[in-house]
Amino acid sequence: MALVVHLKTVTELRGKGDRIAKVTFRGLSFFSRVLENCEDEARFEQAFRWPIGSQVDGDEMLEIQVFNYSKVFTNRLIGTFRMVLQKVVEEGHLEVSDTLIDDNNTAIRTTISIEIKYQTMDGSVKVWSDGEFLDIPDDLDGTFQFETDSLLSGRSQSSGTSPGRSIHGIPTFRKAGKGVFSAMKLGKTRTSKDDHKKGDDAAILDAEDLDRKAMRLGGIFDPDTISLASVTAVTTNVSNKRSKPDIKMEPSSGRPVDYQISVTVIEARQLVGLNMDPVVCVEIGEEKKYTSMKESTNCPYYNEYFVFDFHVPPDVMFDKIIKISVIHSKNLLRSGTLVGTFKLDVGTVYTQPEHQFHHKWAMLSDPDDITTGCKGYVKCDIAVVGKGDNIKTPHKASEADEDDIEGNLLLPEGVPSERQWARFYVKIYRAEGLPKMNTSIMANVKKAFIGENRDLVDPYVLVQFAGQKGKTSVQKSSYEPIWNEQVIFTEMFPPLCRRLKVQIRDSDKVNDVAIGTHFIDLRKVSNDGDKGFLPTMGPAWVNMYGSTRNYTLMDEHQDLNEGLGEGVSFRARLLVSVAVEILDTTSAEIMSSTEVHMEPVSNISESATGKMEEFFLFGSFLEATMIDRKIGDKPISFEVTIGNYGNQIDGVSKPASAKKKKEGGGESEEEESELIHNSSDEEAEDDGDLTSVPSTPPMKPVITDRNYFHLPYFEKKPCIYIKSWWQDQRRRLYNSNIMDKIADKLEEGLNDVQEIIKTEKAYPERRLRGVLEELSTSCSRFVTLANKDQNLSGRTKLDRERLKSCMREMESMGQQAKTIRTQVKRNTVRDKLKLVLNFLQRLRFLADEPQHSIPDVFIWMISNNKRIAYARIPSKDILYSIVDEEMGKDCGKVKAVFLRLPGKKGFGPAGWTVQAKLEMYLWLGLNKQRKDFLIGLPSGFEENKAVKGIGIQAVPPISLVYNMKQVFQLRAHMYQARSLFAADTSGLSDPFARVFFSTHSQVTEVLSETLCPTWDQLLVFDNVELYGEAGELRDDPPIIVIELYDQDTVGKAEFIGRTFAKPLTKMVDEHYGPPRFPPQLEYYQIYRGNCAAGDLLAAFELLQIGPAGRSALPPIDGPTDSDRGPILPVPLGIRPVLSRYRIEVLFWGLRDLKRVNLAQVDRPRVDIECAGKGVQSALIQNYKKNPNFSTLVKWFEVDLPENELLHPPLNIRVVDCRAFGRYTLVGSHAVTTLRKFIYSSPDKTANNWAHTGDIVVNMTPEPNIKKMDTVVKIEATTDAVVKVDLNEDEKEKEKKKKKKKKGEEVEEEEPDESMLDWWSKYFASIETMMENLRAQEAAQAEAEEREDLEIAAESAEIKADDFPMKGTKPKEKSKDKKSTKDKKKTNDGTEKRPPKPKVDELMVYNKELESEFGSFEDWLHTFNLYRGKAGDDDDHNVVDEDRIVGRFKGSLCMYKLPLSEEITREAGFDPNMGMFQSIPHNDPINVLVRIYIIRATDLHPADINGKADPYIVIKLGKSDIRDKENYISKQLNPVFGKSFDIEATFPMESMLTVAVYDWDLVGTDDLIGETKIDLENRYYSKHRATCGIASNYSVHGYNVWRDPQKPAQILAKLCKEGKLDGPHYGPGGRVKVANRIFLGPTEIEDESGLKKQTEEHLALTVLRHWEEIPRVGCKLIPEHVETRPLLNPDKPGIEQGRIEMWVDMFPMDVPAPGPAIDISPRKPKRYELRVIIWNTDEVILEDDDYFTGEKSSDIFVRGWLKGQQEDKQDTDVHYHSLTGEGNFNWRFVFPFDYLMAEEKIVISKKESMFSWDETEYKIPARLTLQVWDADHFSADDFLGAIELDLNKFPRGAKTAKQCSLDMVLKEHELPTISIFKQKRVKGWWPFVAQNENDEFELTGKVEAELHLLTAEEAEKSPVGLGRNDPEPLEKPNRPDTTFLWFLSPLKAIRYLICNRYKWLIIKIVLALLLLIMVGLFLYSMPGYLVKKLLGA
Repeated sequence: MALVVHLKTVTELRGKGDRIAKVTFRGLSFFSRVLENCEDEARFEQAFRWPIGSQVDGDEMLEIQVFNYSKVFTNRLIGTFRMVLQKVVEEGHLEVSDTLIDDNNTAIRTTISIEIKYQTMDGSVKVWSDGEFLDIPDDLDGTFQFETDSLLSGRSQSSGTSPGRSIHGIPTFRKAGKGVFSAMKLGKTRTSKDDHKKGDDAAILDAEDLDRKAMRLGGIFDPDTISLASVTAVTTNVSNKRSKPDIKMEPSSGRPVDYQISVTVIEARQLVGLNMDPVVCVEIGEEKKYTSMKESTNCPYYNEYFVFDFHVPPDVMFDKIIKISVIHSKNLLRSGTLVGTFKLDVGTVYTQPEHQFHHKWAMLSDPDDITTGCKGYVKCDIAVVGKGDNIKTPHKASEADEDDIEGNLLLPEGVPSERQWARFYVKIYRAEGLPKMNTSIMANVKKAFIGENRDLVDPYVLVQFAGQKGKTSVQKSSYEPIWNEQVIFTEMFPPLCRRLKVQIRDSDKVNDVAIGTHFIDLRKVSNDGDKGFLPTMGPAWVNMYGSTRNYTLMDEHQDLNEGLGEGVSFRARLLVSVAVEILDTTSAEIMSSTEVHMEPVSNISESATGKMEEFFLFGSFLEATMIDRKIGDKPISFEVTIGNYGNQIDGVSKPASAKKKKEGGGESEEEESELIHNSSDEEAEDDGDLTSVPSTPPMKPVITDRNYFHLPYFEKKPCIYIKSWWQDQRRRLYNSNIMDKIADKLEEGLNDVQEIIKTEKAYPERRLRGVLEELSTSCSRFVTLANKDQNLSGRTKLDRERLKSCMREMESMGQQAKTIRTQVKRNTVRDKLKLVLNFLQRLRFLADEPQHSIPDVFIWMISNNKRIAYARIPSKDILYSIVDEEMGKDCGKVKAVFLRLPGKKGFGPAGWTVQAKLEMYLWLGLNKQRKDFLIGLPSGFEENKAVKGIGIQAVPPISLVYNMKQVFQLRAHMYQARSLFAADTSGLSDPFARVFFSTHSQVTEVLSETLCPTWDQLLVFDNVELYGEAGELRDDPPIIVIELYDQDTVGKAEFIGRTFAKPLTKMVDEHYGPPRFPPQLEYYQIYRGNCAAGDLLAAFELLQIGPAGRSALPPIDGPTDSDRGPILPVPLGIRPVLSRYRIEVLFWGLRDLKRVNLAQVDRPRVDIECAGKGVQSALIQNYKKNPNFSTLVKWFEVDLPENELLHPPLNIRVVDCRAFGRYTLVGSHAVTTLRKFIYSSPDKTANNWAHTGDIVVNMTPEPNIKKMDTVVKIEATTDAVVKVDLNEDEKEKEKKKKKKKKGEEVEEEEPDESMLDWWSKYFASIETMMENLRAQEAAQAEAEEREDLEIAAESAEIKADDFPMKGTKPKEKSKDKKSTKDKKKTNDGTEKRPPKPKVDELMVYNKELESEFGSFEDWLHTFNLYRGKAGDDDDHNVVDEDRIVGRFKGSLCMYKLPLSEEITREAGFDPNMGMFQSIPHNDPINVLVRIYIIRATDLHPADINGKADPYIVIKLGKSDIRDKENYISKQLNPVFGKSFDIEATFPMESMLTVAVYDWDLVGTDDLIGETKIDLENRYYSKHRATCGIASNYSVHGYNVWRDPQKPAQILAKLCKEGKLDGPHYGPGGRVKVANRIFLGPTEIEDESGLKKQTEEHLALTVLRHWEEIPRVGCKLIPEHVETRPLLNPDKPGIEQGRIEMWVDMFPMDVPAPGPAIDISPRKPKRYELRVIIWNTDEVILEDDDYFTGEKSSDIFVRGWLKGQQEDKQDTDVHYHSLTGEGNFNWRFVFPFDYLMAEEKIVISKKESMFSWDETEYKIPARLTLQVWDADHFSADDFLGAIELDLNKFPRGAKTAKQCSLDMVLKEHELPTISIFKQKRVKGWWPFVAQNENDEFELTGKVEAELHLLTAEEAEKSPVGLGRNDPEPLEKPNRPDTTFLWFLSPLKAIRYLICNRYKWLIIKIVLALLLLIMVGLFLYSMPGYLVKKLLGA
């Protein structure tokens, strides 16, 4: 189908000017050419053609805009013409004249006349021929038609240009193969099908053409705004009746892979509980590993490393849970109590940057009680390494940063640090369509016994989440079980486990198996944005797929039912829903445990999941070819199923209960017919008795060739159709289709851009702009389309929320695309491309719909009633919609479908062979839309229906008969292939290609022993019959399949790989000539399974044979060379244009040749071959004695294509010459691309300082970056000096000026030279490296952030200038960054770092030196030689180590002849050496190799205890040094600190192996890992890798110069070799080399402190800046330490640790070097820490008094240094403290060994009583003080503790009052001190403990004095422990209460009574006295009264 608009004229224009028109339809615009200087009339006379895939609607618009064209400014719009296409749709042909309207929609006088034609497919509109348009005159000045240039191959598919014109305006003859890499990547179709036949144009953009055109492109001036749309994108998905085939065949998901998970448990903090003995348990899957136990501490330090190895499929791996738990006091007898756990899945770790968490804190929570909150933190590293991943060890941030626990939690980006508890509800309602899970025999037995017929399955549902499982009840005997239950999980939210697994299982006592499995990815059913939603899903049906439904006891595909690999059959569907509720853990009635529990739920209505609709699936088999010959003898039929519909063999399990389901969910055919009979009358009439026809009639295949058969379908194509009933949830699929299509288009565009960049074509940025334009328009289209059908029944919460979030995402993506489009410039293409690739991932993620609706369609090939092979087609891909964008990408299209073997059979070689190739047409839609089901079939057929008679209007056909057939000749021009897979043991292949087209196949000849065959062969297929209409075949020819095989002498040929191509079609009436013909060679990528396996260079043309027969076809040149027999070569117009090249080969030598057939290689020779020509090296007479070649340079001449991309590979083969003239192939190597070896003459102008006078490079010792801000040009004659400004911070670092001026304040005293050693230098350098890395990361993060801001801002219409411009200068290369030793005294944010002492530094590379310096292949290249079959690995990036049989060293240089004479005329040119001048000779040379091994890190444990006992082994040639006696016990991070000297002779001994072995007491030692270094390449490299150049020259001290040659000698030698003028040393500290002047200091201090004059500093300055010297400069290797990964051949590709080392090499013919530097590890220094506990105060009171119930405590204080709990010391007890005050005056003495540099205490102790030797531990220096309450009969009570880090602890308070809890809680805010600097400190510190609510509370205060002495000082002034001599402390003045009451009860009572109740007793006594007095008074009073009264 196509719409053609012919733009004729525009008249009545005003004024005079250049005019241009833009024609737009369906968002795709074409520009006309520019008409210059037209006055009132513009005659465009141009035709534009839109190929379209769906019918044009009557309400669609065509728009034409006419502009005044301006080269400088934007075009000015004259007027617009818009037209609704209704009339065109009805009539098909229309001529229109009309006036234009301006911006305000008012008509203007200018009129336009156009002619429109619309051709539909079904011919419903009048058909017209291409020739009907008037011929447009060739006016030669046409501009290029830009918006739709395809840029993909050398052919444009632009539609708007006038025919036959090229850019220059002369008829086009294409330059051979400009655009070679074909668009068939992943089956991209690329043929010029959208243009009427003359209108093609060679769209090769050369920069100069464009400049010549002065950018008159589509009327846009600024080249930065031009964008290109790809017509491929349009044609592939629009006009095509064919879908793209998928080229990758093999399912990759279920295959097991190697994984290694390493977990380092560093320490734990803030564990809840008192005085614990914690152990950390790491559990992954079923495996558990434990750390050692640490006694009585809440913050144990472990630093233990565990490694878990797995060999499982990725899906299984990533679902495994990593669980870290802390257990308190676990021992052999008891399992201990769980403190808390933390869990996450492996997938979460794998998705982290670098696949790891490094030094992060995992927060523990209690699974039994979720109300408790955090139970502590464990600091750990977790890394997951798959094969081929390399883990970078991140630099350690400063300790202070890591101690900030909250800021470093172990959580992925974007997860909040405060996670809450949540309930996850998984509701399981019901299932249907279950398969039989029992054999019928058993059933019959049961029936005999019980007498009832039962369903043969007992299903239940298992739900797994975050390591926990929940099960529903078992529904006995039911194919349609109803559960209505929910499984409830309690887990932290957001969970760190991403997938929820729902599995239907069959309950069986013997064999409990899975029926089907479904994974719910929580990220897809939730959105964590600020407008996001919690995970929710359903209620929705999920479809489960797995093995075929027939039940066997041992199902070979059982894995598929477990969810591994791609299911091959529908198993069941299950109705589920998921909901999440965040818990409020404070509420009282909450269940506190995290146990899984089950609850019943209420039933949901039928309609809740959507309205039941009848769907109709139609399919037609147009072709079945490539049927594997194993199947070929029996009749074959194809069966199509959707769900259980259509499955006749084993599909329907009818429920035993005879109840019929209501709303036609008809799972069985009787029901279906029942439904039809019961339906209303008119429906019955309409459908007739329509039963489904799900399979094709069986048919016997016929032979295609010796490998494949085909079915003779020819003109009669069988059809199938199936009716099925499903809930109508099409909207979900539609939305996801729209997004998929956008993503496909985007991916295709990005492939184009990458292709353009890769082939270095012009203007990738324009294509990228086009891609972004398309993206933004399609995004806005999505927003309009997705918004309809809002109120369908069965829409779930997820549907609504997803729609909202998709619309938001798409809208913002569209905005961002617009913004990025404006930022795409020449130099930013790559960065923007990265950004856009993120869009692609986002789109793919969004398009994946988590709620299923219609199950996928399966196509099975059935032979002999057995299922053989299948294809699975997602139902959304074939779903019909009236809206184009929503339609499935394969709906109503012909798709090439490849059938493959099910399950595990499909892995490996079996999975690569095609079982059958179908050309299939599929259509799925509502029954109501059935009228459209034939829309996309190739036209020209008649329907053949099963039933004849009335009302059969709607009955679908059972077959189609094509009465139109076209005859073609196919010509396959097979030119060559490259980089094929090695299929033979020789490491080569004998390849031939087999070409399949329709039912024909042919093979090329077999070329023996090559991986890069050049067949140069034309295969002609005659009389190929294709059915359908000619025009459609031109646009959509069937695809060609090309398979490559390796011919074997015996047995079947072995499969190498496969690729697809589309031929270029020429119909009878077309002219065979440019621009479309002859076709051009293109590269097609060959795939083997999922791996790329080479490229094929070929071209294919399909020529229609007309009535005149074959004579009318373009002639074929017969074979010119008689020796090739009947083989036709590729004709001249197609094969590439050749030029004469000379290839020079430098033969250096052969290395490490392995034995061939058990015999050693003795006399090898190298043969070089390229394009049939070649050269042989000299024979090496005795490989053992000298493996180098005697003749160094040879050359040969060869004719090669001018286009570099077409250059054939160059083959290097090594043969061994044996006696009697026999040759044996040793190994071979194919150099696939010669581009890097093409010689370019040294460009005189390239060096920007070539003629600019002298340049002063004003050097401070450090800058490694060119800091040249100003360069002043001066005539070359003068010797003027130019000052170059350097950045301020550089000047500030002049290290040599040691004596500070008096006025300056001294920053820090210079470190004493005698104190410094090599390690000071090393640690200083490491710190610098870390700082640089940090700075680099910060800069990068800032740049990214800025970019995001810009994008966000621009979408919000803010200019980017409003942002603070930071870092506008282009960033320096990272390596320069690392080498600038930035010692700015800045305060980084918060950290106030003390200024660093000035120590000379070296360069620490955190990778191998080779990766930093291009493997030292600056002139000598190493080519690996291969032999043996290639391994079938998924990743070809891992080199097959076992196949490497040696290495060839040499180099290549190729150049076009003749060469300019300048080069050969140069002085000293040696013609024998060709281009390889000034290359050293390759005679054997003796070298002293000195290897320094510093340390190894993160070694893979080799012993059961999770440790290793490493030692070093060094091998070089015959020398083998085993340093076994110096093994380091139980260490995974050993410090070796050793140097080894070996004398070696290059070239025989040049491969150095450094290995780390594990020492074992019994048995052999195991290899942990090794690294290999090629010393020869280093030795000869121009980078001078023999001995690194130090940063400073000194003659004594730790930084002594270690090269026997002094800097001045080295410099003189380099100048001589490079033929440079110099060095000239001048006065005033300057030196001149070439035209550079360097400044530097000239004095040196010797050991006695005398100053001497020297030139060495100057020379060194030049050497350190050698890369700035013109012509010969390159970076010289600095003094360095390199970090090399250790690898183990048993575990290929997985790092086993790293080793830090460096190598020095000294030739033996010069003076010997000095002794090796001493790098032996620093011995820890012995210290003694004396702690005096003076007093305590406010200690909480624990005990109640027996008599009085008073609170008191018996206080004592305990202390120890971390790691030395067994040496803990206690004070005496202060009994009966009533106020919490205690007086002790007690001294603790702790001796310890301390490493100053690492700030760690070193402890050596035996791990257990069984240990053989002591193990060394390094732990932080921390002092723990605890306060206890002593009890006599029960265990002492722990009251509180404090831990002081001796390096940084808060200063003690002056008084007890000032001492508070803040000293612990706000530790990092307070100023800290180090005991190692202060030596003596006294003060009050708080004791803390955690209460029930896990909050810290103050439990006491202690006054202590810490005094640190070195061992020597301690010896001079010894002290006693406690209060003993010497230097005794006085007894504390304790109150009298502090005795024991049961020893002196009277005293106690006296004390109790006297002390406390004194006043009370006095008061009581007084009161008593008073009472007695009163009593006596009352007693005696009457008597007295009587006496008185009586007067006695």
